[in-house]
Amino acid sequence: MKYAILAAGEGSRLAQEGIAKPKPLVTVGGEAMIDRLIRIFMSNEADAIYIITNNLTPLTAAHIEHLQSQGLPLHLVVKTTPSSMHSFYELRRLMGEGPFCLTTVDTIFREAEFADYIQSFLNGSDDGLMAVTDYIDDEKPLYISTTDDLLITGFHDTLSSGIKYISGGIYCLSHTSYPTLDRCIESGMSRMRNFQRQLVADGLRLRAYPFTKILDVDHASDIVKAEEFLKS
Repeated sequence: MKYAILAAGEGSRLAQEGIAKPKPLVTVGGEAMIDRLIRIFMSNEADAIYIITNNLTPLTAAHIEHLQSQGLPLHLVVKTTPSSMHSFYELRRLMGEGPFCLTTVDTIFREAEFADYIQSFLNGSDDGLMAVTDYIDDEKPLYISTTDDLLITGFHDTLSSGIKYISGGIYCLSHTSYPTLDRCIESGMSRMRNFQRQLVADGLRLRAYPFTKILDVDHASDIVKAEEFLKS
């Protein structure tokens, strides 16, 4: 199983609130967020982990290179990109065929739920299994409409009747998603949510997988929320 981490954002809101470390190295419960993801991925059959960071945070790249020297199967791309979708595209060119799990660096979730999620994807036949949650604590959530059996019918910027879930920022996908990504880049699109909309438009079979809660660490106050969540 391949994993990918999008860690090329600037973390500007955390910096404005006095957090000096680059976002991937911010600790939650005494563990850097990127270290937490790598550890969890390694415990869930990771053959390779692909990571992209930006040119503005050499500390993050140096940290990952140190982990590489310890024998972890990490593949690093250092490049500043205009959007998370472009970051994914940079990793896509290295990842090759086969299933993979992609996430942003600041997703906080329960490890047991994640393990069940990965196994559900590997045992299923859908083109994608998207982590969702009905816990909404996001400034601009991406709402997800589904059928009764959790097939995804759309991704929406606004809430409408019958929608229960938002995106959790964790995506299990087949390499069948690559042609859609390539066309999105070629047409000048940006943002992961637009890529996800295009997956539906292209007829890929995506299913939602509910987590009890997934948090993003965008603000200093989110660190406290994340630590309390993991303790609960």
